[in-house]
Parts: sequence; C-alpha cells; structure tokens
Amino acid sequence: MGNVCECQKAEIVNEVSLAAPVVTKGSKGKGATGSSSSGQKASGSKAASSNSSTVVPQLTEDDLDTEDEKDDDVVEEMPQPSEAYMSRAKNRQSVSAEAYGEWNKRKKFVAPVYPKTAEQKERITKVIESSFLFSSLDIEDLETVINAFQEVSVKKGTVIIRQGDDGDRLYLIETGEVDVMKKFPGEKENKFLCKMHPGDAFGELALMYNAPRAATVIAADDMLLWALDRDSFTNIVRDAAAKKREIFEESLKEVRILEDMDPYERSKLSDALRTATYEDGDVIIKEGETGDTFYILLEGAAEAIKNDKVVMEYKKGGFFGELALLKDQPRAATVVAKSHVQVAYMDRKSFKRLLGPVEQILMRNQDNYRKAMKQLGLDTKYLDK
Repeated sequence: MGNVCECQKAEIVNEVSLAAPVVTKGSKGKGATGSSSSGQKASGSKAASSNSSTVVPQLTEDDLDTEDEKDDDVVEEMPQPSEAYMSRAKNRQSVSAEAYGEWNKRKKFVAPVYPKTAEQKERITKVIESSFLFSSLDIEDLETVINAFQEVSVKKGTVIIRQGDDGDRLYLIETGEVDVMKKFPGEKENKFLCKMHPGDAFGELALMYNAPRAATVIAADDMLLWALDRDSFTNIVRDAAAKKREIFEESLKEVRILEDMDPYERSKLSDALRTATYEDGDVIIKEGETGDTFYILLEGAAEAIKNDKVVMEYKKGGFFGELALLKDQPRAATVVAKSHVQVAYMDRKSFKRLLGPVEQILMRNQDNYRKAMKQLGLDTKYLDK
C-alpha cells in the first residue's frame, strides 16, 4: 500500500473490505482482451523499485551489508480465518482448482474497460504507483489494470466494507479519508484503529487469500475511490508475479554464467527483477557512469560500444552491467538498443541483499570473465586472488 497505518503494523488489522457504493455515471464496463503497451519507455533509472511485493526472501545476517540493515522491510502476517470461513474458502478453492481440458475448456479472461479521460488515467496512475500491490506489473499489465478500475464516489458515513463479509473488490483512495474500525471478541462496540489517506489501498487480502474482511471501513469524508473487481485482480495483479517469475526463470536458464544456479537461487533472482523497455538507438547504460544496475535482455538486440567500436553484441538471454555491480566500477562501455528491447533489471541494493551466493557463481567462470573484461579494457588481476 502507499502508506501503512499503525494498526496494520501492529498486526491488529491485516486487511480492510462497500456494500453498494454509488458508481460514477458514464463508467459502464466494456470487454477487452487487454490493452497494448502505451508506448511509454522506462529507463533503468526511472523504472519502479525492484523490490518484490509478493515474495519476501528470508535473509540471514550474512546476506546483508551493514549499510542495508536499517532498510529491512516490515512484513505483515496474514489474518487467521475462522473454521467456518475456512470451510467456505475450501469450497471456493476447489472450484478454482477445477481441471481443464478438451471437455472443459478454460475461458480466456476478458478484462473490463471503464472509459476514463486522460486526466483520470493520470490520477489513477499516480495512486497505483504509490502502492506496492502493483509493483510486479509491466507496462502492458499496468495499462490493463488502469482500464479495469471503476470510479466510485461515496458519501461521508458510508460503510465501504464490513468486518466478516466476503470481499469482492479492493479499493484505492484518491480523495478523502476512511476510518478503520474493528470489533474484538467479547466487545459490543467497534474500536477505532486508524485512518487511511489518499494513495492507500485496502481490501486486497480478502482477494489474495480468500480471507474474510478483517475490519470495517467507513468514509470519513465525501470520497472518490477506484475499485478493482476480484476477477481482474486475480487474473492481472495476483498472477503477475507468478507469470513474471516463469518468464524470468526461463530467460535466466539461457544466461551461460548463471547456468549453475539451483532452482531456489534462480527463483530468488527472478523475484528481484523488474522490466523496462527501450527503442532502437536508446542508450541503456553509458560509459563512465557509476553502475548500479544489472540487465538481462528478454527480447530484441543491443550492443556494447567502446572507443566508437562495437565490442560485444547482445541477443535474448544476454546480460550486461554485472561487472559494475561486482567491482563497484564505472561503466566500461556504452550499451545501445539496436531494436525494440525489453530488459529485466536489478539494482545494486537488491543484488547485494539477495544475491550474495550468485556473486560466487559469477566468479566461478573466470575464463569467460577474463575474455569479457579484456574486451572492455578492464583489469583482470583480481580474478587471480
């Protein structure tokens, strides 16, 4: 979420779910198979943070540099549903786990599209970018999600979600605030826990984990919300991390110096990667600049240029930028896109915190490194230490 209220940090509220809010006029949904990329380019420096919102690796002290210790993430625990609710959840899960085949073909998901002005899209994009829930989405999925959000206006005092109910939507706050209330066992009245503000999201855990609404959320003002339905969330947001991991793991298998990684290491690396796109002629990294990002080429072609000469060419599965991460050196060459390019990338902080063992794997292939470093004019003496 954009901001986490103190009640959530204390694990009193782990997710907060409108009975029937007023839907803004002119926002009737239309079917679509998903939006194409908006054409927006994302550079390594401007793309979203690479920390994964869906999988938090279990780190040991050896995995962390001293300078990173103060940045440890706070992880909330999931609420524990009642036995009665778990019985209902099992029934739902058995349906979602239904087998598919020629006799029962799975229907292709069609995301709804709610018409929005350019200004509305810009506003919802700002709200989404502040929420970790959507950090796994690439540009195309992000556009699809934006189209699937439905504008909802509520009046002050409206009960948006009620404790114990099944959840069918999550909400992002654009304007106004909500009060989060919870009734504890043995108590007759709801207890005020916290307020949530513009940029915050609530209601997602009921969709992610089939858990009941853990608290009641009431509009403290006249408000403007954006609502995302369960099907859209499940098919776009929740599955985005799994789809991303599958694609990245397949690409990582093609990276020669990482071929000795075990499945856990490969999965760990995949969860830390994000994507960015470049067009023909775009500079991905520039010679002389301090390197803080490692790249894997997912599609397209690129080349490394030094002293006006092409010293290396990259195709799908190729990688670059790892030397600067390992040795804290400035970029030794400029890498330029030679077509439409999609890359997966990981910044220095994630590399140090998550991939200590991978550094050792990289150093095992010293022959490959000597060749590459000599081509780039780098010192190879440290490889003999």
